[in-house]
Amino acid sequence: MKFARFQYESTIYTGILSEEGLKEITGDIFDTWTYTGKVFREDDVQLLAPIEANQVIGIGANYVSVSEELPKVLPDIPVFFFKPTSSIIGPEEKIVIPNSLNEVKFESELAIVIGKEAKNVAEVDVLDYIFGYTVANDVTAPQFFHEAGHWMIGKAFDTFTPLGPYIETELDPFSVRVEARLNSIEKQNSSTNLMIVPIRKMISYLSNVMTLKKGDVILTGSPVGAEFAFENDRIECEIKEIGILRNSFVKGK
Repeated sequence: MKFARFQYESTIYTGILSEEGLKEITGDIFDTWTYTGKVFREDDVQLLAPIEANQVIGIGANYVSVSEELPKVLPDIPVFFFKPTSSIIGPEEKIVIPNSLNEVKFESELAIVIGKEAKNVAEVDVLDYIFGYTVANDVTAPQFFHEAGHWMIGKAFDTFTPLGPYIETELDPFSVRVEARLNSIEKQNSSTNLMIVPIRKMISYLSNVMTLKKGDVILTGSPVGAEFAFENDRIECEIKEIGILRNSFVKGK
């Protein structure tokens, strides 16, 4: 099932993608909701980021290029970072390159949406706490990484977390490919089985540090191939089972 947030005229709706179009729902997508009977043509609406996230957490350097490179021993403390919710945008919105820079990096990723409060979750139970999955672009300005290794500023600019186009609730996250095309040229195309810290371990680890809550979005890392993008470039991040997240780059004023 694909959940969407979208705007029609001046009103924001929540809906489910169907063969008939976007069927409006009302209620709590994490709990109880019902159809209103209203259906919108997808071409008539503006898709928004599919969730108003509670918080966004990313993991760094989490892919290898081939399975032979996967480490036998995982890091004791994986590299995690927060991204502000103010950095979230939706499909077709503009990614703004800070005015002091000429380029930023795109990073296509599988994003996890937490569906219920999770604390001290065992790896075997992790999937019970996941509501669904969407596509993310963890846009990054590494020029703003601190010399001591802190990443936050380089990840935090407005527009630096495109999400969408939908939240897919019926997905096997262990058998999908994360792709990206810059100006129609393929740059990333990797299976999620090339993650260094796999999904179950990632979520279990985080839940043993902090309480994860419904609406939290976890970015699971970017495959090899991420590159710099420039003004007027167009990026397509895709997981076929979810959809294509398209955005263009503009220069900040």
